[in-house]
Amino acid sequence: MTRKAVNKICEALPGAEWSEPFGPGHDVWKVGGKIFAAIGAETPGVSVKTPDVETATMLIEAGVGRKAPYFHRSWVLIPFDAGKDELTHRIQRSYALIRASLTKKTQASLAPFTIDD
Repeated sequence: MTRKAVNKICEALPGAEWSEPFGPGHDVWKVGGKIFAAIGAETPGVSVKTPDVETATMLIEAGVGRKAPYFHRSWVLIPFDAGKDELTHRIQRSYALIRASLTKKTQASLAPFTIDD
């Protein structure tokens, strides 16, 4: 997959907003003002949130991802060559985690969302 394809996945999520808070070439996707996916200027993958450090560690040990630079240990970097299904799944899971952490009012203002399984 490519940066453009990953951005299309993120763009399709309800309330997703793109920005470049870390400078040009850094694609950052937020929902309710909170980051759920980030692509560095030269990073060959997308950083996403996992439920906890243990899940991130398991994904890293299984070879699915690697430590996401500059993010908390509960984030992992999923390489673009992981495949569309894996990237879509991880982005949607990250989005769902961040969305669930938003206020009830903010969550209610977003269109419904279900994870593709």
